[in-house]
Formats: sequence, structure tokens, C-alpha cells
Amino acid sequence: MPKHFIKIKENFTCDHCGQKNIGTGYTNHCPNCLYSKHVDNLVPGDRDCPCHGLMKPIASQLIKDQFTLTHQCLSCQKISNCKASPKDNQRLLIKLSSKPSPAT
Repeated sequence: MPKHFIKIKENFTCDHCGQKNIGTGYTNHCPNCLYSKHVDNLVPGDRDCPCHGLMKPIASQLIKDQFTLTHQCLSCQKISNCKASPKDNQRLLIKLSSKPSPAT
């Protein structure tokens, strides 16, 4: 099993809002609604998680001019963090930044 990020370019349609998205190899979530899908297990990009639950954006935090987004799986409750993209919905990132970020 690789220990580091695995870059995979995948286009996807968001299971939450229906937006069609073009993957960059770093795309983790829908830039429109910020929802993700629980597909990775131990390493980002491994696509080894059997859960496949919808991951709701629950918080964001601005660290050194970069937003970090926190998701929680609606199926298994796992919490994970990822970097936000400049293409992400800034209004939603700011709104989520007013919510306390849970410990991961």
C-alpha cells in the first residue's frame, strides 16, 4: 500500500448538487457545494474505502491564506480534512469558517 497521496484525474458528477466536475488529480470535492464522497481509506487517492457515503462539509478554517475544509461522512461519521481550491465556493467556505472545527 502506498504511503503518500496518489494523484488520479477523475471527472465526476456531484451526488449532492448534481454539478458536473472536471477532476485535476487533486480534486477532492465539488467546488459548488463542497460535498465529497468517502472513497479513500488510508491514503488520499487509494479509492479503497468500501463506505462510499456522502461527506458533508461541516467546517472550514483559514490557515496562512489557505482554507482547509472539514468533511464528515454521513454514513460512517468519519471526519477528514483537505485543502480547499481557489475554484471552491468562497461564500460557503467563509460561512463554514464561522463553525467550530471538530478534532480529527
